Amino acid sequence: MSHIRVLVIDDSHEIRKFVVQYVLEPHGFEVLEAADGAEGLRRALEEEVDLILLDLEMPKMNGFEVLDGLRDRRSEVPVILMTSHGSEAIAIEVFHKGVRDYVIKPFAPAHMLETIERALTSVRLQHEKEALTTKLVQTNRQLEQRLREFDILYQIGKSVTSLLKINKLLERVVDAALYVTGAEEGAILLENGGEGDLREYVRKQRVAGQKQQVARRSESQLAVDAMRKGDATMTGAMLYAPLKVGRRTIGALGVNNRVTARFFDNHDRRLLMALADYAAIAIENARLLQQTKQAKDKEKQQLLSLFERYVAPSVVEKLVAQPEAIKLGGVRQIVTTLFADIRGFSKFSAHTTPEVLVDVLNRHIAVAAEAILAEAGTLDKFLGDAVMAYFNAPLPQPDHALRAVRAAWRICRAVDQSRSLPPASRLQFGVGISTGETLVGNIGTSQLMNFTVIGDAVNMSRRLQEQAQGGQILICQQVYGLVKGYVEARPVGMVELKGHQQLEPAFEVLAVHV
Repeated sequence: MSHIRVLVIDDSHEIRKFVVQYVLEPHGFEVLEAADGAEGLRRALEEEVDLILLDLEMPKMNGFEVLDGLRDRRSEVPVILMTSHGSEAIAIEVFHKGVRDYVIKPFAPAHMLETIERALTSVRLQHEKEALTTKLVQTNRQLEQRLREFDILYQIGKSVTSLLKINKLLERVVDAALYVTGAEEGAILLENGGEGDLREYVRKQRVAGQKQQVARRSESQLAVDAMRKGDATMTGAMLYAPLKVGRRTIGALGVNNRVTARFFDNHDRRLLMALADYAAIAIENARLLQQTKQAKDKEKQQLLSLFERYVAPSVVEKLVAQPEAIKLGGVRQIVTTLFADIRGFSKFSAHTTPEVLVDVLNRHIAVAAEAILAEAGTLDKFLGDAVMAYFNAPLPQPDHALRAVRAAWRICRAVDQSRSLPPASRLQFGVGISTGETLVGNIGTSQLMNFTVIGDAVNMSRRLQEQAQGGQILICQQVYGLVKGYVEARPVGMVELKGHQQLEPAFEVLAVHV
């Protein structure tokens, strides 16, 4: 019966005392009293009551007038009429004015209590309804709060996971932890090598002031404990959550209130755990991205180291931009190969000092290399006084045969026009060019390998070069078929090439029009 307030309106002190002492107070009702109708109406309207026990005959304002006053104010408080013998007819009349029940004076306490119980049924139902409504409102507010928090976490998570730079990401995570928990200070610690070895990367303090000793354990001990348990560790004003990726724990995210010593609750714990899950994924993604970038940079450097000395700069740029265009390890590919050898070099070296000989050789090799690189060819190797190059690898070149012929033409013309070579030191190149399927890739051992081409087409260009005279360019029939619209050439007949059982047709390039 607790929290039920009953207003007793009766001008008889004895009746009021009897009702209060023998009916209401023993059963836990809260009691209000009024000695006349006017005071009773005022208290009924001004104070919250759940039930009115009303006498009919009273000074200043009788029971009928009190009922009229309650009805005028649209009061829904149930009323039990206390009437005297012979007033049943009047009791029936007042039912029309909103009276819920009546008792006839004198009455027994048990009878009055039974009447009160009947009248309070609707009151209790109304109280239960109001309590349920209040609880529903509170639940809805809590749900709305949770939804706002989840939305905040989602927005924070989306913001955090979109960051790619690890340092900026860690700062954003700590900011988010301070925001969702309302904490005064936050920090993020990540594993630094061994298990339990943590390094603090970011710490931010939102509230300035003198810090208090709020726990026996240090923050790092709480962080290690959270990582070991795989769950948040909370000691009053300090809270740490593990950063977990799958079964691995990579660090801990923590907050504290060491200025005000305000305690965190389980709700703060849940929020920080949810944020820590977002943060762990974002940190791992940023690390993987960083590792991928480092691997790409390493791959780029390897490509540069491998090709920059042998390939035209434009080709190197394409390789760096499109590393997938080259498949290391060996692939079959149509390639045009060029061999250029200095004619008469042995005779020249017989009456030349070594220092001059090396200088002349380097100048001739430089002429050949520049001509090849100008046509985006790949320098394969230098063989004494000879140069080997190839086209259509490592990147495809639809006009690879024509590029090789133009490079050969440049080589032969450049020697004659070179100002760096005195006329007596100008030696002619004999050039051989062939096109065919080769194996392109890294050839060698795991300790020493070269990106090169091997195959019969390579051997054929070498044999054609051996047949060529100084200043002469010999090409195979397949090369001629690819470039005949751009060059002037004459057949030189069938030539015998070492390693070939049949004679092979060859052509001498006389002029290049492109």
